[in-house]
Amino acid sequence: MNPPPSEPSVSLSDRTAQAPGNPLADVKQLGMWASIKSLGFVFWVVGAMEMIERLAYYGVRAVATLYATRPVSEHGLGVTMATFGTLLMTWNLVQSLVPVFTGGLSDRYGYKPTIFLSTALKCLGYLIMAWWQTYAGFFVGAMFLAVGTAIFKPGIQGTLIRATHRLNSSMAWGIFYQAVNIGGWIGPLVALHMRSHMGWQAVFYTNAAVICLNFLLLLTYREPGLEERLARRARIRAGLEREQPLWRESLAELRKPHLTVYLAIFSVWWLMFPMLWDVLPRYVEDWVDTRPMVTFLFGADGAQNAVAKFLLGMDAEGRNIQPEGIVNINAGMIMLTCFVFAGLSARMRATDSLLVGTLLVATALMGIGLTRQVGWIVLALVVFSIGEMLASPKYSEFLGNVAPPDKKAMWIGFSQAPILIGWTLEGKLGPWLYHHFSDKDRLARRTLVEALGWSPDSVSEAVLPVGEAFRKLVEVTGQSPEALTRELLENYPVGLTWYVFAGVGFLTAVMIGFYGRWIRELARRPMQP
Repeated sequence: MNPPPSEPSVSLSDRTAQAPGNPLADVKQLGMWASIKSLGFVFWVVGAMEMIERLAYYGVRAVATLYATRPVSEHGLGVTMATFGTLLMTWNLVQSLVPVFTGGLSDRYGYKPTIFLSTALKCLGYLIMAWWQTYAGFFVGAMFLAVGTAIFKPGIQGTLIRATHRLNSSMAWGIFYQAVNIGGWIGPLVALHMRSHMGWQAVFYTNAAVICLNFLLLLTYREPGLEERLARRARIRAGLEREQPLWRESLAELRKPHLTVYLAIFSVWWLMFPMLWDVLPRYVEDWVDTRPMVTFLFGADGAQNAVAKFLLGMDAEGRNIQPEGIVNINAGMIMLTCFVFAGLSARMRATDSLLVGTLLVATALMGIGLTRQVGWIVLALVVFSIGEMLASPKYSEFLGNVAPPDKKAMWIGFSQAPILIGWTLEGKLGPWLYHHFSDKDRLARRTLVEALGWSPDSVSEAVLPVGEAFRKLVEVTGQSPEALTRELLENYPVGLTWYVFAGVGFLTAVMIGFYGRWIRELARRPMQP
């Protein structure tokens, strides 16, 4: 690792020696440009690998809600949000559970082999989705993606931690998160273009091809700390050093109070955070009229420029912004500005940055529930994105900084435990709440029964397929879709789903505030071995 130019005579070991003895204590970080210049080649390689992996991943994940819930007549899978929630719950469970047990394997046996294996599994997952275009096929493909992603994360993030140090970690994680969102921004746009012009199968084949680019980048990858790891393995084989079973080492680390409390708090945090990607695309498609924004930007005739249509995620006529385009504002903003907020975050205590970011995310979720006006939805996405940039990179950075030097990937594996608990529950609870309180198709069925006197059997999914109820309501009432949408909004608490998860966010912020005070107290004490 190259030292920053502003400190040419100071080695990494010297910097570490200058840091406070307690790893929980705050360290003043380098400035933005000094931090960027201090990042070595391997950091940029893993950043590129993460960008490619996220491009392919969000090329499916960002459109999965639409693919699953659109009617079969529109080439979707034709399942309800409640049914799709079961898939999301299982996807999240597998993706988050596997690293808790396998994160330490990357520390012991190397990052490069695990990255190679994960890439192969993910490629197979996309191919299964392309070959088997049914709910069962999508489910199996998602499980391969989940396992592949779970194996990928500890190796990549363990490399990042070893390739940085406490004086440049905020900027490093910010840039890394920015690379993630470059992929996260491009992926949905490519998927939208593919599904609109070539069909869903093309989406999955494209992402299978994209993820294979990481095989090429692996040829340039050099694992940091490789010699140290191999030397330790040699000592263990020669009987010169004892090695505890991995499960025993993991349990010993998990008994540390500052780790277990942190993981417990963020289990709640992850219950509300993924709503933007799991539920918002369906919400936008059901309730948000994007035409006023198109008119504001391009006039009454809409957009005619093909590049503008692609970048904004618009339909072929250039008169509506598709749900992927609206949700993609989040990734686009992070892609363009994350380094700025990383610099701001570097000037804050880690727990303060987490607190402010969480408050902004919760406020944004509340705002989404309060209005269906596209301008306010965009503003809520901007607020959410700022909160995410202050909180989400800091979540992993904090763990990486306080983890023991030989257990970095293990602690990154532990970071998946809150995602396991929170995201798994949200994967079922979010779509389930949306199905019961906010789903336009279900509310149209209720209106047919309660207002127009239809029998429950006549609106069952066996008679009226998923996704067709609102069209039927338009047909039998003779009202315009816009008028019926306003009527449903007046009669049902559509925003309730978002209020529930905003409340979870505000509760998490309170817990982070108390945790920050506790950590500052612990930092003033000598660290126990």
